[in-house]
Amino acid sequence: MDSEKSSEWQSDVLNRLQSKYGSLYRRDNVILSGTHTHSGPAGYFQYTVFVIASEGFSNRTFQHMVTGILKSIDIAHTNMKPGKIFINKGNVDGVQINRSPYSYLQNPQSERARYSSNTDKEMVVLKMVDLNGDDLGLISWFAIHPVSMNNSNHLVNSDNVGYASYLLEQEKNKGYLPGQGPFVAAFASSNLGDVSPNILGPRCINTGESCDNANSTCPIGGSNMCIAKGPGQDMFDSTQIIGRAMYQRAKELYASASQEVTGPLASAHQWVDMTNVTVWLNSTHTAKTCKPALGYSFAAGTIDGVGGLNFTQGKTEGDPFWDTIRDQILGKPSEEIKECHKPKPILLHTGELSKPHPWHPDIVDVQIITLGSLAITAIPGEFTTMSGRRLREAVQAEFASHGVQNMTVVISGLCNVYTHYITTYEEYQAQRYEAASTIYGPHTLSAYIQLFRNLAKAIATDTVANLSRGPEPPFFQQLILPLIPNIVDRAPIGRTFGDVLQPAKPEYRVGEVAEVIFVGANPKNSAQNETHQTFLTVEKYEATSTSWQIVCNDASWETRFYWHKGLLGLSNATVEWHIPDTAQPGIYRIRYFGHNRKQDILKPAVILSFEGTSPAFEVVTT
Repeated sequence: MDSEKSSEWQSDVLNRLQSKYGSLYRRDNVILSGTHTHSGPAGYFQYTVFVIASEGFSNRTFQHMVTGILKSIDIAHTNMKPGKIFINKGNVDGVQINRSPYSYLQNPQSERARYSSNTDKEMVVLKMVDLNGDDLGLISWFAIHPVSMNNSNHLVNSDNVGYASYLLEQEKNKGYLPGQGPFVAAFASSNLGDVSPNILGPRCINTGESCDNANSTCPIGGSNMCIAKGPGQDMFDSTQIIGRAMYQRAKELYASASQEVTGPLASAHQWVDMTNVTVWLNSTHTAKTCKPALGYSFAAGTIDGVGGLNFTQGKTEGDPFWDTIRDQILGKPSEEIKECHKPKPILLHTGELSKPHPWHPDIVDVQIITLGSLAITAIPGEFTTMSGRRLREAVQAEFASHGVQNMTVVISGLCNVYTHYITTYEEYQAQRYEAASTIYGPHTLSAYIQLFRNLAKAIATDTVANLSRGPEPPFFQQLILPLIPNIVDRAPIGRTFGDVLQPAKPEYRVGEVAEVIFVGANPKNSAQNETHQTFLTVEKYEATSTSWQIVCNDASWETRFYWHKGLLGLSNATVEWHIPDTAQPGIYRIRYFGHNRKQDILKPAVILSFEGTSPAFEVVTT
């Protein structure tokens, strides 16, 4: 399940922006785009499919996310200054493969022949500087799935695009800790639906042979054994290799950017009922989009993370066993929805399920923001490579037909609301994972192309004011409560929160791992009480100033924070510092910052902050 996406964030964020800034920030000129990681906290989505996947709705996670988004906008607003924007483009090689090449091959030969690759290799970089030419930040768009970290990972992190951002910001913000400093490097999602960073390709983990076939299955063990690996020794290493390549290319493109972006700013936004769009296939024939449904191959997962229930990609037939289970629990899908989605065999008829709330969105955002000759199309999901190419071309042609030539169109993926994947009509016929997850049926892409052409036309002809707002999305109250209860934290007898249970060794060399175990408390408590900005620090003693200087925090790549839950509210927190080659020799300590939930009889629960400090240890160079 992808992490960064939601529609109610958007309405909550926009409502709060309105109460603070009036009409300055609106639904038409604010895009919330998830940079996307599969290693983030869950439980902040309102549609039932996602709520089930995250074991309930977590209001504290939701509120924490909204507050964070608003804080970032506030900081940006406060630091606004006149400046210039430059654009540059260039290919990034050796970091992606198409994870559904058999779907891609369904597209017409004449169309495929126009492209040298089955993934989009081009990165688009916007460079922002102030009027003195000093660096402010960049946005880069590139099509890659942040799944270098596989589904065995339990750490919260930002994957390969996050690592690219981290490297660039660390370089530009000298002397600042990660997440701090003035320079912002955003690595945004594009048409990444069928694009994997696990470039060694799919292999059978039991035999080592390739399973790059139409169903991604292995002779022994089926689809569960077919997994793609990245270029590194392990997932951490792969994340760094792929992330570093993106960072390197973005840095080059940033440094050499010379084409200035000038011209007016415009934006257009509409809400659309995606379950009921009439699509003009040609001048005489129409088709319709469908109520949402997920196909059988959705449950198979992908070569980046298999589903686990022995479902297979590329299934165009249902299975009586699973159909019966579905019918018993959820009721039967209607003939209408089955017919509409063909050749997709329906596993979950989400568009016909509304208890306790709708399982999937009906109302979806479509939005374009233009900046001079740049058009940013905000896509509410994950376009495959060819879907993105078709949309970019159609939007560019629409602008051109109204006299606006040579627009650069970028696909900004995972915007405003999440609607899974969008394949081409031809790819849909193969029913691999991405097609099974194209929830509005075979004509979904054509519907989006039609809608975005309409927005482009409105901007090009200056008739945005005449666009209908469309039907407003619902906002649900009383979402499914978390299935994991908030229990009171407890410390072992004779101990308090933050006490050191296992200190670090007295001495380490660079390249080794310093580890400290503390008496812990549930890290989720820290979303409710923000006394501390980090879960951990590594600090170095400076003799000259007789003070401890923070060297890294929980956002630093060389630190890891593990929480181990015990029984009856007891837990431990383990902090690891993977000492980098760049570490200076000297005296260090590790600190842990947490919050515990306390509840006295007949009183409401309170969240209390605490901290723990390890005994000092020494780092020596080899």
